[in-house]
Order: sequence, then C-alpha cells, then structure tokens
Amino acid sequence: MLKVINVVGARPNFMKVAPIVEAMKRREEQFTPLVVHTGQHYDSMMSEAFFRDLNLPEPDVYLGVGSGTHAAQTAAVMEQFEPVVMREKPDWVLVVGDVNSTLACALVCTKLG
Repeated sequence: MLKVINVVGARPNFMKVAPIVEAMKRREEQFTPLVVHTGQHYDSMMSEAFFRDLNLPEPDVYLGVGSGTHAAQTAAVMEQFEPVVMREKPDWVLVVGDVNSTLACALVCTKLG
C-alpha cells in the first residue's frame, strides 16, 4: 500500500487534487491518501468551501502559514512541511500547480530524498 501526501495550499490546488484524492480513496487497498493544507490561502471560509464543495476530506495536517512575502511564505511552508514528511514517511508526495506551497514542498522532498 502506498502512502501519498497530497499537498494543497491555494485555490487552484484544491480543484486539481480533489479528483485524485477521490480516486485514491476508491482504491483503499492500494493507497493511503493524506491531505496536507499549507494554509497559503488563509481565508477559513474560502478553504472550508473548497473542501466541502469538492468533497475533499478535512486535511490530515494544516500548516496554517498564512500570507507574507514570497520568500517568507516559502520558508514557512518548508519549515513546517519537513517534519510532516519525516514523521509520515510517505511513498509519494503529490504537489500540483505553481504557487509558493508547490515550490516549498517540492524542495523539501528533493532535499530529503
């Protein structure tokens, strides 16, 4: 069974990840999907609406990084995401899109190997 961390952080990510997580849930003998929400888009009403409307499960991990400069936000995601990856030891990490969370989480995974 493959443990897969699916990262969401901004509006476009929710729409891209939702059908993938749903497909993984239908194949529970093959996948254990985890959802990590970085909180890059930090409006709680907006995030809740996306999870509800796209039928995404509540995030397994919420990093809550909020706003900031590109550098500060990217660094905050990296600092908070690294211990999640080290603790969960996923087989795969899926990052989508081109937002700060995407770059930050991809860098963490690359550096951790």
